Amino acid sequence: MIVAVRGLDVERGGNLVVKDVSFGVAPGEVVALLGVNGAGKSTILRCLTGLLSPTAGEIEVLGKPPAADPEYWRDVAYVADEPSWYPGLTVREHLDLVRITHASAADLDATVVAFGLADRADATPLSLSSGQRRRVMLAAALLRPSRLLLLDEPEQALDSGFRAVLARRLRAYTQGGGTVLMAAHDLEFVAACGARRLTIADHALTAE
Repeated sequence: MIVAVRGLDVERGGNLVVKDVSFGVAPGEVVALLGVNGAGKSTILRCLTGLLSPTAGEIEVLGKPPAADPEYWRDVAYVADEPSWYPGLTVREHLDLVRITHASAADLDATVVAFGLADRADATPLSLSSGQRRRVMLAAALLRPSRLLLLDEPEQALDSGFRAVLARRLRAYTQGGGTVLMAAHDLEFVAACGARRLTIADHALTAE
């Protein structure tokens, strides 16, 4: 398994957000975590990144516990629901920094065009729309080499046309050997990705 979660409990502020959740993600899969806001989808993803420690249970990502070290992040790319920026860098400079840092062989100009950012490549993130900022974050995640994508509602702020583009790119990523685990709301987008669905309700997780 690329991801293995066993008996996961997460308590935050005295409230049990996730209770006894177990699931696995196999190589080459796209798996979507579904559920209403507050169901615990983002919390689970944060535990998989190592940014949040569970109250109980076991997590393995690529055969070992999540770790905040360079080796782990060479294989795992994460797009959070709230993006972070270097305010002084342009879109192109952000993506080029990712490309250089991760020794990516990807074509920077082709990536800018593919994500519909060509006319905003020299703009800084604060001057972009929320959808354009989302596309920059997704472009950065897919520009670099990785084995696992963790995506928190990647479809948010995207129009329907680009959601279809993103679904195709995620399918291509898995066909190239990658694996995707994402939190999502849009069932049409989830279906377009060919995702296996896991729904969280009342702290319990069910497969569909």
